[in-house]
Amino acid sequence: MTATITPTGEQTPPAPEPRGLRLLRRLVPLAVAALSGVLLYVSFPPRTLWWLALPAFAGLAWSLRGRAWKSALGRGYLFGLGFLLPLLVWTGVEVGPGPWLALVAIEALFVAVTSVGIAAVSKLPGWPLWAAAVWTLGEAARARAPFSGFPWGKVAFGQADSVFLPLAALGGTPVLGFAVVLCGFGLFAAVREFLAYRRTRTLRRGTAAVALAAVVVPVAGALASLPLVSDTAEDGTATVAVIQGNVPQAGLDFNAQRKAVLDHHVKETLRLADRVRQGKAKQPDFVLWPENSSDIDPFRNADAYADIDAAAKAVGAPISVGGVVEHEDGRLLNEQILWDPEKGPTETYDKRQIQPFGEYLPLRSVVDMINPEWGSMVRKDFSRGSEPGVFTMPGAKVGLATCYEAAFDWAVRDTVTHGAQLISVPSNNATFDRSEMTYQQLAMSRIRAVEHSRTVTVPVTSGVSAVIMPDGEIVQRTTWFTADTLVADVPLRSSQTPATKLGTVPELALVAVAVGGFAWAFVRRNRTKDTAAAPTE
Repeated sequence: MTATITPTGEQTPPAPEPRGLRLLRRLVPLAVAALSGVLLYVSFPPRTLWWLALPAFAGLAWSLRGRAWKSALGRGYLFGLGFLLPLLVWTGVEVGPGPWLALVAIEALFVAVTSVGIAAVSKLPGWPLWAAAVWTLGEAARARAPFSGFPWGKVAFGQADSVFLPLAALGGTPVLGFAVVLCGFGLFAAVREFLAYRRTRTLRRGTAAVALAAVVVPVAGALASLPLVSDTAEDGTATVAVIQGNVPQAGLDFNAQRKAVLDHHVKETLRLADRVRQGKAKQPDFVLWPENSSDIDPFRNADAYADIDAAAKAVGAPISVGGVVEHEDGRLLNEQILWDPEKGPTETYDKRQIQPFGEYLPLRSVVDMINPEWGSMVRKDFSRGSEPGVFTMPGAKVGLATCYEAAFDWAVRDTVTHGAQLISVPSNNATFDRSEMTYQQLAMSRIRAVEHSRTVTVPVTSGVSAVIMPDGEIVQRTTWFTADTLVADVPLRSSQTPATKLGTVPELALVAVAVGGFAWAFVRRNRTKDTAAAPTE
């Protein structure tokens, strides 16, 4: 609105803006923020539209740049809801919408606070760099708190088919995610400069160069990282068998049929043994069963012990068995058991990153007050393991990251730093039926394969099981709710990528960049205030 001056020199007040236009001005940025979040969700598996993450962050930048903190908080929250509501809908498959909505409401708060930080640095020179680093800071916080964090939905996990994927080997998920966000913000900056040039015919060279660099540098970095991605065998190969025994029915009720689940996996292993004897399948060096393939504790149940032992003897190879084990001290453990055909159970690995509200119940008294049925679903809390899982198999060292652990950088990395030549991610997705959760988790395993240059196997109770090469390619996979076995010769590798060697260093460096951006923005803001408050002569 602008004032006008009459022929007599009098100034008239500006005409009020129509209410409809005023409402539109308020609603459009909110809609853009929410729709940008939805666009980011669509870029995730099972779709292969990874590139949609770039316009998603361009839209977020448009809605946040230069905004006050309250406005940025609201728009960031809408972006988070647009992204996380559909992404995490699988969490309510069996327990109803309450836990799903509560989880999304909490996780979207992290996105909202991150958006305030992005808005705070959005007026700095080279703002795409600072803003992308702030996003990395937000993801780092979300991966650690509350209840040991929930990194599901990190930007990197949507990039398994992306041109940026080689960056995982350079700096892990933080660098991969940072590059995607930087490119998205750079895309917005480039479009903004182009439109400004068309309007004024004046090119702001410095700003245009920053926008161009924010797009070009991540792509160039990914291309330069390509030599880090290799599926060459360094320590020979191993023949691995991945067993998917299937479950009698999907959903939480399958736990009531624990014997049937164990029987399914024993039966499928015996079928593999028959195929090997007939020359229809290659003799495996070792066999991998999924998480929860034996919810009957074989150390307490003689029948379960005998069934597993018979399967190992029949196939003539050690089996990594996913069991639920209650120790003598009362601890309940989600345990991988290395079962030798001659010696029986030898080594064990206890899952360390257990799932809140799934394997243990934080704030149990509060949850019981809200809905006692939720508390009854987790009758006894699992305990955490404390040591990395690396099983010594015939000719290979196999690192173990059980199901939910694949989402956590440290839980996969330290298997490699402890000598793992390939990685297994035994999982149980039957609880979540045919939801997108399985494909999201499979994409995580593909990222981990490239990040550490290791073959990754994914044995799952009900699908989708897979064998993934160190370059992230899925070479074998199963279908939903079918009993099946994958047998593959896979490369063994012992060299470490920069991402493996550096660990959290790249993430800490990007967090330091974000903190530096906050400090610079704070100083600039105070200088602006001082200048505005200075008396004029």
